[in-house]
Amino acid sequence: MPRKPTRRRQLLKAQPFTFSSFARVASAYKVKRQIRHSKVYRKSFPNSSGNGFIDHAPPDKSEQSESSDEEEFEGVVQADFAFFDPKPDDFHGVKVLLQTYLDDKQWDLSGFVDLILGQTTVGTVVKTEDDEDDGLYSVVSTLNLGRYKDHKCIMELKECLLKVCQEKDVLDNLRSLLGEQAQNVGLLVSQRVVNLPPQLLPPLYDALFDEVSWATEDEPTEELRNSFCFKFYLLVSRIYKHKNAVQKKGPSSSSDEAIIYIKTEDEIFHQLSSWSFSFPLRTQQLATRELRNYRLMGLVMVVEADKVSMFRQQLQSLINES
Repeated sequence: MPRKPTRRRQLLKAQPFTFSSFARVASAYKVKRQIRHSKVYRKSFPNSSGNGFIDHAPPDKSEQSESSDEEEFEGVVQADFAFFDPKPDDFHGVKVLLQTYLDDKQWDLSGFVDLILGQTTVGTVVKTEDDEDDGLYSVVSTLNLGRYKDHKCIMELKECLLKVCQEKDVLDNLRSLLGEQAQNVGLLVSQRVVNLPPQLLPPLYDALFDEVSWATEDEPTEELRNSFCFKFYLLVSRIYKHKNAVQKKGPSSSSDEAIIYIKTEDEIFHQLSSWSFSFPLRTQQLATRELRNYRLMGLVMVVEADKVSMFRQQLQSLINES
């Protein structure tokens, strides 16, 4: 497989997409993908997940609120997205996307963003075409918890996860994962603004996991190459859980689903996870009528790295069926 030490941006063109406050999966999206023999066509986009629920407001220049976007704009926007290696100038945009990554916890978010931006061989930011220096719509990366274990932000992240985990049968696994197994764990970080065309998700994750694979061969030192030989991926995300739902994995078969996944791919990750737990969030978003019986929850999942190929296939199939 041809590879180059540096990647060039790849442009993904999308047909007009709608900003809807409660869209499930928009079937009108069409994506043209240019696959080049360069180190990845990167991807990540406006934070909607295929189900259209809002996770973060887009980094709009006018800084309009998420709710005002929903109430005031129900229309069609045409946009071309391009993928770039992270760079220091992306600091503010990435920080905005990750501002509630650990709920309302006060932690070294700036240091966390610096780690993401400093790792250019694995990681992507997404912007609109002809707007390379502004308007960041997504970030995706994976960080080795062992490699960065002495950084303040990683220590605080581990402390936070151990504190919010209230499931005793999971806590020992979590301690082990964050402790003696940390060198084998990749923290998979993926945040985007609202209403990313779901057809862009497969190339986004293909890019990420291809880069991880290439890094195990292409990094300049054995230590760096080994740091991308993950056995597990740890994900911290968000879901809507029905207020009357029992603690269980996956959606219910009833008309009111037990879990609504904010990001489409999280349902697949959840089903493939070795173990997971959810926890209440202090930060709550303004509930729509459709979500009046749901509560916003944090979701932590651990997925074995050998399940990645299955994830990629299932994600592609899911999007194709949309």
